[in-house]
Amino acid sequence: MMQFIGIIVIVLNNTSVSKINYLYPQYNFSMKKKKINDWIKKRQEHLKKINPEEIFDGIRQGDRVALSSGITLVESQNPEHRQDANDLVQRCLKISGNSIRIGVTGVPGVGKSTFIESFGKVLIEKGHQLAVLAVDPTSSISGGSILGDKTRMHELSVNESAFIRPSPAGDTLGGVARKTRETIILCEAAGFDVILIETVGVGQSETVVKSMVDFFLLLMLSGAGDELQGIKKGIMEMADALVITKADGDNVKKSKMAAREYKNAMHLFPPNENEWIPQVATCSSYANEGVDDVWEVITSFQNQIKLNGYFEKTRHEQDKKWLSETLKEMLLNDFFSDAKMLEELKRMQNIVAKGELSSFQAAEIIYQLYKNDGRI
Repeated sequence: MMQFIGIIVIVLNNTSVSKINYLYPQYNFSMKKKKINDWIKKRQEHLKKINPEEIFDGIRQGDRVALSSGITLVESQNPEHRQDANDLVQRCLKISGNSIRIGVTGVPGVGKSTFIESFGKVLIEKGHQLAVLAVDPTSSISGGSILGDKTRMHELSVNESAFIRPSPAGDTLGGVARKTRETIILCEAAGFDVILIETVGVGQSETVVKSMVDFFLLLMLSGAGDELQGIKKGIMEMADALVITKADGDNVKKSKMAAREYKNAMHLFPPNENEWIPQVATCSSYANEGVDDVWEVITSFQNQIKLNGYFEKTRHEQDKKWLSETLKEMLLNDFFSDAKMLEELKRMQNIVAKGELSSFQAAEIIYQLYKNDGRI
């Protein structure tokens, strides 16, 4: 089933059917391509009929179908959907903000999805409504994503108090989908009071994650080796808590030792402006041990920064940052959707490749053309 889902995603990204048939002969995609295209056509027709007001009414009543439709609208790359998406987000904004937003990241293989399932069940038992925004890696070759996080969170995916939405990372730094922040607003409007954002993993700029969450949780393995030290330091400086996972069986002793080492290392970092001291803990998602302690750390953090005023201050700073980021994105989209600019870019690329002009000078010429064209 997982292969089938992955293949559909690849087909949707225009990989040739003959190539798919060669790789996966058990699926006759020559026959199934028509069904897939029919599904895409119906989906596009459905998006055309979407009414932001109707979706909003459904979202505020906690309707999962309406929430999913709203997120699909927000994630749409079709320029025709932009105004409707903005209208929907604006409506939801008035009843959003009543949640704790938690970013979860870690090295590949650390068990992010397993941790989230165990952690999510603890939260639901405490009466919380949980939304998980799981960002899946996107292939740089086919442009496809498997979007299989739901299959790794069996119990959570069927729980009525949980909502799991996988999204492709695309080419966004930090593995956070471009529209994740708007999706957070929609989930809050639907009544979810804990939002978890699972990222692709350490290796890209996790600053993007930090800029949209209240609490940044870093999951690590004990005995991961010195080869990760360069990655660890930069991410550890941003982490509000570091949790050593898989602390069970023969790994308990090593996990406790690693926790002591990390705790000592984190004391060397500059103090946080919000006066919070990052915590280090161990847990076993398999044995369900120490998971409760992670929530206690997050609750303590939330209480402290709300008392000293940094909770609201941080969110206001994030809002200003995302205004700038959205503006940058709109300018880039405007440039790369202009046929004249793309033609000039291609011409300049050939000139630069021949060594006749520096890339900096070529960029300046293109920019001046774009500017003089009245675009900015």
